[in-house]
Amino acid sequence: MREVFFSAADGLALFARDYGDRISPWLPVICLPGLSRTSRDFDGLARALAAHRHRPRRVVAFDYRGRGRSAWARDREDYNPLTEMNDVLSGMAALGIPRAIVIGTSRGGIIAMLMGVARPAAVAAIVLNDVGPVLDARGLARIKAYIGRTPVPNDWADAANIQRRLHASHFTAWQDADWDAFARATYREEDGRPQPDYDPALATTFAGVEFDRPIPAMWDEFRALGHVPILVVRGEHSDLLSPATVTAMADAHPDLQAETVPGEGHPPLLRGPILSRLSSCITGVDGAERVLQDMYGDY
Repeated sequence: MREVFFSAADGLALFARDYGDRISPWLPVICLPGLSRTSRDFDGLARALAAHRHRPRRVVAFDYRGRGRSAWARDREDYNPLTEMNDVLSGMAALGIPRAIVIGTSRGGIIAMLMGVARPAAVAAIVLNDVGPVLDARGLARIKAYIGRTPVPNDWADAANIQRRLHASHFTAWQDADWDAFARATYREEDGRPQPDYDPALATTFAGVEFDRPIPAMWDEFRALGHVPILVVRGEHSDLLSPATVTAMADAHPDLQAETVPGEGHPPLLRGPILSRLSSCITGVDGAERVLQDMYGDY
């Protein structure tokens, strides 16, 4: 894994993790985390795809501005999906990636959909991890309740316990080792103590959200992606992406595939059987790309 820094359009220093062979002949994969998450969430997935037995490929996972090792935004108004989309596109340009399969978790899925509309040539396929064009208000309300408000842990055991208290009802299959690993992906270590790994100003993302009013939907953007292969992954206990929304997505998209991860909520971890499913889906996109290249050249 290579650690990479690049500049956003406004000069902000941003960070990405770059895995695998830079000149692999297979489509690269771009990984986009959730609202307050970082590129560390994709470490296992990225290493597996980069070391695939038959099709090892390049995988890049991004830290958005204000998260992980990227610099905090100078203006909190820049914590929005459009700015973050442009940051990702700047990163792809800096790393020499003109086209990729995009895996987006939660906020990352919103950014992936926006990328598919704004820069369709850059997006070969999309994996939407527990997110769609409609977001359930109860899930948003739960996220709003803890972003920027979670107590700072005393130690790593305390960090795991805090995360368990917040999310255990949605991740019924997890064991102690899962909570410890999740805590270490959630916090950074500073002077031996876990610390939140995002700018607390991210909480302002929800400042204008009123949960007694309809949440703006992205159906127009989603329908514009009819030419893009999409796999939607939903956690069995998700409170952000409903089964009804997944059904409506399948009705609206001619080539949508859907998978449910049992025993997990929002968002499910991309590991185990679902990782195998992702790998198979990505391999299928490779095959389709080769056919298009034979027909039209390097479009």
